[in-house]
Amino acid sequence: MTNRPNILLITADQWRGDCLGMMGHPVVKTPNLDAFAETATVFEQHYAATAPCSPARASLYTGLYQMNHRVVWNGAPLDDRFDNIARAARRAGYAPTLFGYTDTSPDPRLLDPNDPALKTYEGVLPGFDVRQSLPEDDKPWLSWLAARGHDPSTFRRIHHVEPDGEELISRKPPVYSRNETQTAFLTDAFLAWLGEQKGKETPWMAHISFLRPHPPITVPEPFNTMYDPEDGPEFAGAQTALEEASAHPFIAALQDFQNLSSHIPGADTLVRDLTRHDLKRIRALYYGMISEVDAQLGRIFSALENSENTLIIFTSDHAEMMGDHWMLGKGGYYRESYHIPLIIRSPGASRNNRVSAFTSAADIFPTLLDLLEIDPEHAPDGSSLSPFLSSTTPGFWRDAALWEFDFRDLINRAPHLFPGYDKNVSPSLVSRMGPDWQYVHFSAMPGILLRDSGQQVVTDHQQLHRDIALASLEALLSTRMRHNDETLSRSMVWDYYRE
Repeated sequence: MTNRPNILLITADQWRGDCLGMMGHPVVKTPNLDAFAETATVFEQHYAATAPCSPARASLYTGLYQMNHRVVWNGAPLDDRFDNIARAARRAGYAPTLFGYTDTSPDPRLLDPNDPALKTYEGVLPGFDVRQSLPEDDKPWLSWLAARGHDPSTFRRIHHVEPDGEELISRKPPVYSRNETQTAFLTDAFLAWLGEQKGKETPWMAHISFLRPHPPITVPEPFNTMYDPEDGPEFAGAQTALEEASAHPFIAALQDFQNLSSHIPGADTLVRDLTRHDLKRIRALYYGMISEVDAQLGRIFSALENSENTLIIFTSDHAEMMGDHWMLGKGGYYRESYHIPLIIRSPGASRNNRVSAFTSAADIFPTLLDLLEIDPEHAPDGSSLSPFLSSTTPGFWRDAALWEFDFRDLINRAPHLFPGYDKNVSPSLVSRMGPDWQYVHFSAMPGILLRDSGQQVVTDHQQLHRDIALASLEALLSTRMRHNDETLSRSMVWDYYRE
C-alpha cells in the first residue's frame, strides 16, 4: 500500500453490543456513534473471544483464541513469541501510540525477578509507545483533577456518591463534572497529540483505550439521570435468581461470588440478592455512562471529520451482563457477556454498510494486516474482515460465534462447589452459538444446550435434542482442530532459503 492510512483503534471497556442507537436499542442514545456508523460498516453479530479484560484483549491484539494465546485471567502473561497489532504496525512504518491501557501482563521469562512489572497485570502490549496511561489506581487522572482544583484528600472516595433516600442504588452524581471524567481526560490527551501530527509526512497510529462504561457504575450530570430506570427492555433469563442457578452448577457457583461491590463503591451484597428495581437503577446509570463516552467520541469524530485517509475502528474488549440472568459483570457462557460493538470506517470502503455474519474479536488483527498489506509473524485464528468493508461476503465464513471462559479462579476459591473435579484438567468452557442454538461444552462437567439466545435452557438435551447437541459438539471439535497452531506448518524450511 503506497498511501497508508492513519489508524485509530478505539476500545470502550465493557460495552454491550446491543447498547447502540443504530442497533435499535429502545432506550440508549448514542448520536455520535450513530452518525459515525452512517459513514462506516457496522458488524451486528460481533463477539469477544473470551473474558475478562486481559484474556479478551489478548485475542483482540493477537488474533488468537484463548485456546492458543493461553491468557486465562488478569495477570496471566502473554507469551512474547506472539505477534500483535503494535508490533505489526511498526513493521509497516508506524509508531503506535497508546492512550489508556492494554492490561497485558509481560512474559516473565524476559524479566528479572525483581522487576516491578511482575507486580501487576497492567503491563503494556509490546510495540506501543505510551503517551498517556490510565492504570487502575487512576493516578494520572487524579493528578489532572488536582490541577483543576479538586481536593486530593477526597480522591480515595472519588467514585462514591451521596445516598439517594432509602434506595440501595444511588443515582446521585460524583464530585467531578462531565468534562472531568476519565473519558474526557484521555480525549483531551489524544486531541492534543493529534494536533502535533499535523504537517508530518508519515501516517500515525493511535489506540485510545477508554475505561468506561466499565465499573464503578457512577456518572456525572446530566448522564446520571438521563435515563428512567423503568424504561428499557425486559431482563433476559429466569424469573428468579434461584431458578437461573438451577440451569447448571456453574451458574450456581458464579452466583456465590458475584458481589455488588464490583460495580457500586461501598456496597456489600450478592448480586443474586438484588431486586429487579435495584438492577433497573444500575442499568440506567450504565446507559448514562455509555452516553457519556458517546459525547467524548463526538469530539474525536469532529476533529477527524476532514481526515479522509484515516482508518477508524470502534469496539470493546467484552460486554456486560447488566442484570440479565441475575448477573453483573462478564464471564460465564451467556451471549450478553460477549456480544460487543464493532464499527469500522476504512478509506475508500462502503458507507452505511451492515454485516450480519458472525465475526470475532480475533478478526481485528488479521484485518489490520490485510489492509496494511503485511504478513503476520504467527498464524492468526481470526480472518480478515476487509471483504465485508467493500460489501462483499467471503466465499467461506464461519456459521457460528465461538467464545471461551477459563474458570480456574472460581475453582480455586470454592473447590467444594466442584466435587470430584480433576485439577489436572483445564477448567474451562467453550461456547458455540449459531442462529438458533447455543451449545456449551465444559471440561469434566455436563454440557448445556440453549435456544433463543439463551432464553430457554434445554437441560435434558441428550434425550430431547440429541442430534443438535451431537452436531454442535462435532462442530466445536472441528473448530478446535482447525485452530491448531499453524505458524510454521504452512511452510517448508526451503521456503526460507535464499542463495
